[in-house]
Amino acid sequence: MSNNKKLYLASPHMGGMEAQFIKEAFDTNWIAPLGPNVDAFEREVAETVGVKATAALSSGTAAIHMALKVLGIGRGDIVFCSSLTFAASCNPIIYEGAEPVFIDSEPETWNMSPNALERAMEDYSREGRLPKAVIVVNLYGQSADMDPIADICKRYKVPIIEDAAESLGADYKGIKSGTIGDFGIYSFNGNKIITTSGGGMLVSNNEEAIKKVKFWATQSRDAARHYQHSELGYNYRLSNILAGIGRGQLRVLVQRIAEKKNIYETYKKEFNKIKDIEMMPISNNGQPNYWLSVITLNKDSNVKPIDIILELEKYNIESRPVWKPMHLQPMFIGYSFYTHHGLENSVSEDIFNRGVCLPSDTKMTEEDIYRVINIINKLFILKGFEGEKIHVDEKVS
Repeated sequence: MSNNKKLYLASPHMGGMEAQFIKEAFDTNWIAPLGPNVDAFEREVAETVGVKATAALSSGTAAIHMALKVLGIGRGDIVFCSSLTFAASCNPIIYEGAEPVFIDSEPETWNMSPNALERAMEDYSREGRLPKAVIVVNLYGQSADMDPIADICKRYKVPIIEDAAESLGADYKGIKSGTIGDFGIYSFNGNKIITTSGGGMLVSNNEEAIKKVKFWATQSRDAARHYQHSELGYNYRLSNILAGIGRGQLRVLVQRIAEKKNIYETYKKEFNKIKDIEMMPISNNGQPNYWLSVITLNKDSNVKPIDIILELEKYNIESRPVWKPMHLQPMFIGYSFYTHHGLENSVSEDIFNRGVCLPSDTKMTEEDIYRVINIINKLFILKGFEGEKIHVDEKVS
């Protein structure tokens, strides 16, 4: 039976309440940026993750930018950042004229390696150039191992920006992802576990800092009758309509995490028969939100990541390579990079070379998930995989 239904990597999934909050915005004519939905969304996110203050912004990138600015990062400063991430994690470092130093991943979480971070701190401390901040990315919905990272940063008196763009709803040892660092950021881009179409949020227990960010993000308009600006401002605040979408989405966050987990566990169970496939490891330190289900292939496998991506494309199914590490990007060639083991080979580069992000859309049915599994199973058989018999349902394609 042929099935050409489009399957996405991760797409918006409305919960039903979004339209009500948007209608309220229209009924009260709160169409412009800011308004009751923005205030309520900030309050509801703060209550959900357990922080004192939040600032709803136009993107997660804007939130990182404002975190760097409020920490006083400027031209010539050093900022450490996870290498295995999307460019938005480190681009704001360049916005402020600072210099990024990239830190490798550890195999246990795929997130920032405490070993690499320690060596980088030691080296830059000897040079008298300690970083002004460390941006720790919680990749694919799972928290980094924050205790050793926080211990290192505390010892060197360096603040942490926790890039939890992909990990809203996850936790680390019972503490919500995004709330362990001095500042945390969330993204509500269309592919995230909940969305506002486009948007983000900066969170912190530093209420004065968040207040200052809100001032900067609304064009730094002074409290004067006329338009007066004493500082550089930014057009970074979230609209009242988009915040209404976010309020509705927040109400289904727990449900979305459960759906994402089911997708991951189904892939894990079915691919257990193929020794060449490993699922992204899940740390014992907390619960991820399973934003994307990611596999890595054995280095000696006859099936390569691009084979899976192209094969799924034939059936109108979206998948992606793992993020290309920042230290390999043309934009960032020449900046320092610290590997996990202190050797030339890097964990993040290995994951990039062997990884595939599989469809993790919460609107997929069980049949859709097994359609993906079936296509990958057939590909391994075609490539001459030898081992435990792989089941292929010829009716599913």
